[in-house]
Amino acid sequence: MLKEKIFDEIASKISEAIANSPAKDVEKNVRAMMASAFTKMDLVTREEFEIQQDVLARSREKLTELEARVIALEARLHANNPQDGL
Repeated sequence: MLKEKIFDEIASKISEAIANSPAKDVEKNVRAMMASAFTKMDLVTREEFEIQQDVLARSREKLTELEARVIALEARLHANNPQDGL
């Protein structure tokens, strides 16, 4: 229990020191520069990526279904009119 309190106090002191040091300003500046660079790169969020991934998967499924239907319809058409294939 005493050890936990000591560790908590040390962590608190370190956090205070970092918050009051130039390191905090450097961190803020680096974050701002990175955010600006990422904005210029025209990146998408993970959520947007996953949504588009789901849309693409559904589109592929639908395309596969439609291809199967076309093949079946062509087979029926060919079965009804066998001379068309000549």
